[in-house]
Amino acid sequence: MSSSIDYGNLMHRAMRSLIQEVLQGVAENGLPGAHHFFITFDTTHPDAVLASWLKERYPSEMTVVMQHWYDNLLVEEDGFHVTLNFGDQPEPLYVPFDSICTFVDPSVEFGLRFETPEDGEEEDEDITEQDGTAALEEILEEKSAPQEAEVVSLDSFRK
Repeated sequence: MSSSIDYGNLMHRAMRSLIQEVLQGVAENGLPGAHHFFITFDTTHPDAVLASWLKERYPSEMTVVMQHWYDNLLVEEDGFHVTLNFGDQPEPLYVPFDSICTFVDPSVEFGLRFETPEDGEEEDEDITEQDGTAALEEILEEKSAPQEAEVVSLDSFRK
C-alpha cells in the first residue's frame, strides 16, 4: 500500500468524470439554453483520432467548439466521438478524456484546466478548477471567441 493518498490523481479522475457526465447529457438531450463548450485537447495523444490534415495543422493541441453545429456525439468510458464542421467540411474526431487540457462553458462561467508538469517539475498532475471567465480570458488572451469557427489554435493566443 502507498504511504500517501494521491489526491491529484483522484481529482483528475473526478474532473474527467464530470466532463463525461456533461457530454453524456448533451448526447442524450442536446445543448440546453446558451450552453456551449470550448474543449482543448492534446492532438499527440496516442488514442486521439482526427484527420491527418487537422493533425498537421494542429500538431500539439487544438480547441474545438461545440455550439451551433455538431453531430454524432457518442460518449464512451474513455472519450467521446463527435463530428464537427471545419470550413463546411464535416470531420469526425475521437477525443480521449485524458487528452483534454481545458474544458470551458462560458455561458455559465465554468472552466476546468488540467495542467501537466513541465520537465523537471513535480511528477503529480496538477488540476485546477477556476471560474469560466478567468479560464476563457487565459485561453483566448485579449482575443474574442470565434463566432463561426469550429476550431481555434491556442498557439496564436500565447505570448
